[in-house]
Amino acid sequence: MQERNSPESPFQLDALGASFAFLVLRLWLGARSLLTGLEKFAGTETVQRPLLDEFGEPDISGAMVNVKEKVYGFSHYHGLPEPLYDKFAAEPLMPTWALDLYSGVLGWILLALGVLLLAGALPRLALLASGLVYVSLSVGLVLLNESGGVAWLGTHVLLVALALALVKYNRWAVAGDKL
Repeated sequence: MQERNSPESPFQLDALGASFAFLVLRLWLGARSLLTGLEKFAGTETVQRPLLDEFGEPDISGAMVNVKEKVYGFSHYHGLPEPLYDKFAAEPLMPTWALDLYSGVLGWILLALGVLLLAGALPRLALLASGLVYVSLSVGLVLLNESGGVAWLGTHVLLVALALALVKYNRWAVAGDKL
C-alpha cells in the first residue's frame, strides 16, 4: 500500500517512508530536547570513596579519596552555563531581566518539548515551539558572534522545518495530531 503525491508535486513521497521519516525526526528532536533540558539540572558533587588496590578491593591502609560524581537535582539547575550567561550579561542588546527569565525557563521548556515530541502529543505545536527555541538560541549566539554555534543551531532549525513539512504523515501520535 503506497500512496503517491499528486503529479504536480515537486516531490514524490512514499507515504509509509514519509511516516517513518517523520517518526525518526520527531524522536531525534524529542530526545535532543529532553536530554538537553535534563542536562540543565546536572552538576558535580565530591564524595569520598575508599582507595582501591590493583585488584579493585579497598586498600588495606583505609585511605579515602575524593571523587567528583555527576549528579542531577533541582539545586544544580542552570538554564545557561555561567560563562555563557556572563557573556550575554555583558551584551548591551540583552537586557538582564530577559536573560534571567530566559535562563530560568529554558531547561523546563526543553524538558516539556522533549516529552511532547517523544510521546507524539501536539506534534505541530511542539515542533513550532522547538523551532522557536532554536531560533532564540541562535539570536543569542549571533549577538556573541559564535558562528559555529549558529550553524549548529541552523541545522536543528532545518530538521524542525523538515519535520513540520512531514507532520501530515504522522501516524503515531498520542494526542492532538492535528495540532
